[in-house]
Amino acid sequence: MKIAHGTLVMVADGAKLLLFRNEGDEKFAVLQTLDHARQDNPSTAEQGDDSPGRSFARFGESRSSYEETDLHQQREDAFARHAAGLLEDTAQAHPGAGIVVIAAPRTLGELRRNYGRATNESLVAEIDKVLTDHTTDDIAAAIAAH
Repeated sequence: MKIAHGTLVMVADGAKLLLFRNEGDEKFAVLQTLDHARQDNPSTAEQGDDSPGRSFARFGESRSSYEETDLHQQREDAFARHAAGLLEDTAQAHPGAGIVVIAAPRTLGELRRNYGRATNESLVAEIDKVLTDHTTDDIAAAIAAH
């Protein structure tokens, strides 16, 4: 797939996002960084030590426990919502620019649920890969291969 000059490219996972703009042309993409963010997200065990809740049956002596809250996943989802908001703001600031989103599969699902109107109207492609720690050349190659 070739991307036009001015196309916005977001690369994200649950803890890091990179936002680029293609300053090249369709033949040679040149990704220039517009924004980046990273969050520290330790494991659930490091974030809290709350034990799961218990429920008791109305009759008899049986008990059940609730599943423990995954604090790590909650923070990843919140970061994806933040990324979707940033993408929406950037799409509104660059009207008419296409958008390519490259994200980890679960993050991509959370992003989709939180896309705004401008993002949905400008979306050109979604690629479910983890490329946040790759070079811009690798990212451009993944887009070209899509």
